[in-house]
Amino acid sequence: MPLVLVSDTSVLVDLQRGGVLETALRLPYEFAVPDLLFERELREWEGLALKEHLAVLTLDANGVELAVGYRRADTRLSLPDAFALALAKQGSHTLLAGDATLRALAETEGVECHGVLWVLDEIARRDLAPLETLRAALRSISEHPRCRLPRGEIRKRLEEWSRDRPARS
Repeated sequence: MPLVLVSDTSVLVDLQRGGVLETALRLPYEFAVPDLLFERELREWEGLALKEHLAVLTLDANGVELAVGYRRADTRLSLPDAFALALAKQGSHTLLAGDATLRALAETEGVECHGVLWVLDEIARRDLAPLETLRAALRSISEHPRCRLPRGEIRKRLEEWSRDRPARS
């Protein structure tokens, strides 16, 4: 059974902004979002096209209670993000998140969490896109005014992806 990655909206938006969302969705993982997040944030933005590649999952009553508890504990957390964390926690899935508050709470809750840089690293590691494409994607993502990715990590990847990759045998 493939690893399930429960994503927040920001990771999907960043991947789309970089032009590599379709490539990311070809990774050998199951991408999922909670239904509340899909309805509130994705349906109008690429939603129907995304639904072909994303599992839209529903929390049970305990999961909803968990999400509401997360939201009460930290009001900076949006309800869709709280639902994403609850879905990841309840299903023992991995969370994909860009929001610092959500990532910190995931760590507190013992939920494995990665961001857009990890997804780009996975695309590179699995040779799903040319390095030039990944450099262009990371530049597009990092040049957006709302980008909060660590500049050092961006530089590191841009340098690494500028080196020639050894020829495959």
